[in-house]
Amino acid sequence: MNRLCLNLQFEDGRCEEKWFDLPLDIGRHSQGLVLKSWRVAREHAKIEAKDGELYLQDLGSLGGTLLNSQRIHHLHPLKLNDQIVIGPCLIRIVAIDSGQEPGHTVNDASDPQKNRVQTTARPLSKADSATIMPQAVPPSERTSGIVQAPDARTLIAQRNQLHKLLLEALDLKRNNITAMDDALLREEAAKLLNKIIQADKQFSELSYAQELSQMVIDEAVGLGPLEPLLQDPSITEIMVNRFDEIYIERNGKLEAHPMSFSSNQSVISIIDRIVSPIGRRIDESSPMVDARLKDGSRVNAVIPPIAIKGPSITIRKFPLRRPAMADLVALESLDNYMREFLDLCVKHRMNMIISGGTGSGKTTLLNVLSNCIPEDERIVTIEDAAELRLNHRHLISLESRPANTEGRGQVSIRDLVKNALRMRPDRIVVGECRGGEAFDMLGAMNTGHEGSLTTLHANSPRDAIARLEVMILMAGMDIPLSAIREHIASSIDFIVQQTRLSNGRRVVSSIVEVCGLESGIIKIQEIFKFQKGASSGFYGLGIIPEQFERLKEQGLALDIEQFNQVTLSTTQSAHSLH
Repeated sequence: MNRLCLNLQFEDGRCEEKWFDLPLDIGRHSQGLVLKSWRVAREHAKIEAKDGELYLQDLGSLGGTLLNSQRIHHLHPLKLNDQIVIGPCLIRIVAIDSGQEPGHTVNDASDPQKNRVQTTARPLSKADSATIMPQAVPPSERTSGIVQAPDARTLIAQRNQLHKLLLEALDLKRNNITAMDDALLREEAAKLLNKIIQADKQFSELSYAQELSQMVIDEAVGLGPLEPLLQDPSITEIMVNRFDEIYIERNGKLEAHPMSFSSNQSVISIIDRIVSPIGRRIDESSPMVDARLKDGSRVNAVIPPIAIKGPSITIRKFPLRRPAMADLVALESLDNYMREFLDLCVKHRMNMIISGGTGSGKTTLLNVLSNCIPEDERIVTIEDAAELRLNHRHLISLESRPANTEGRGQVSIRDLVKNALRMRPDRIVVGECRGGEAFDMLGAMNTGHEGSLTTLHANSPRDAIARLEVMILMAGMDIPLSAIREHIASSIDFIVQQTRLSNGRRVVSSIVEVCGLESGIIKIQEIFKFQKGASSGFYGLGIIPEQFERLKEQGLALDIEQFNQVTLSTTQSAHSLH
């Protein structure tokens, strides 16, 4: 199998049939099938043969690749008559062959005469058009369809013009729409926008009017250009620096996004749309806010005067499904020996702190470890913005609340930790310790709530201990440092260090045991570590934790070899949880 015949149908009615050599690169500037469109990436997709089978792979394109109406993200098998949609082109596999087919020529860039194409002059039939043109669907079900569109700058200008007209129409009907829910408001906006488009030939005669209409509705009553980004599972983070400057993180790497909002006011309206349903507010007197989307994704927003360039949004997306420990092993965030060790720690009620820098994966690991807690235990989770997703039925989730406009009604994390102690929890899980709640959390760990979990920001396990000391001191605790250290040493059993590598990959870089005080200093010993360099991988250091020695005396079977294993890395790149 070294070549295949493809039928290519374009938006303008052209229909071509070509033979291509395998492997076949598809993109705006590829050496194989070249598709000139702003919706096609430089290197968009690839078709290749492996072990006698044909496969299609999307190369991380923003516009996406559809196979039989389903968007793909990894290697996917192909067969005869499969339909692929990339930008302005519908591609159908007509034949797969290993020899020269009479009547056709193999694509050869070295000889222009050999590069002739069979072109059919007929326009697309109604059936073809129905296959290609997108239908109006809600954002949660929307995928990229085939529509003829201009460059991004022209599209943005037309969207902004329609957006202004739609807002004026909605403003005239304000009394009717204020009580509508999201679905009804979207439906009403679609009706008004359709009237606006039909009344103006400048828009009604556009071949991509449907796509343009959807973009306008998204910005008027949805989340604007963020909607398709939130639906793309390969994107893990979205950063809006200002209305016309959007960046995304895909597989640990940052890249610019071509679309933008219509204005700064549009960004502020979307921030209001996010924070209002959960009782938060943002204005000049309170220009920063933490919030969450309906799917649980974490949102931070900042507006002027403290945001100099204009309103800014940062969204940390949640994976589509709840990750499990097996997913982290598959991504090489840790190895099987570390997985078994952490699972034992949770089930035998060890108190653990997950430490790491921003974006290192602390919350994901906390979520995974929390799901290892036995089903029959009562859990209370405490967070600033609720984002933990536990599978337990016996679960209470608490969320802190900022003060209102009069400065009243604030409920801090510390207040919630104190209250949680009266709720008869078996375990307390705090999303992140930042202040005085650290003291109360340690107290809970040391007074009958063993097996509790929390996270904090620190670059190493030793830094995590120092940060705990500082947080307790800054909370106004009139306690000598020696007493604080003794409190920490008696409360915490293990510290798990998360690290984000330079290539975007997130790993558990160290697991250490807290072994008590020695000469006034908290003693720690490393059990597992991640080693960088030529022999990068996860290394057991051959030490059985003191806590496990006690469990061994109680009858737990332990194998010293479990703590003396090496798992070398097989990947040097970052991947996303989908």
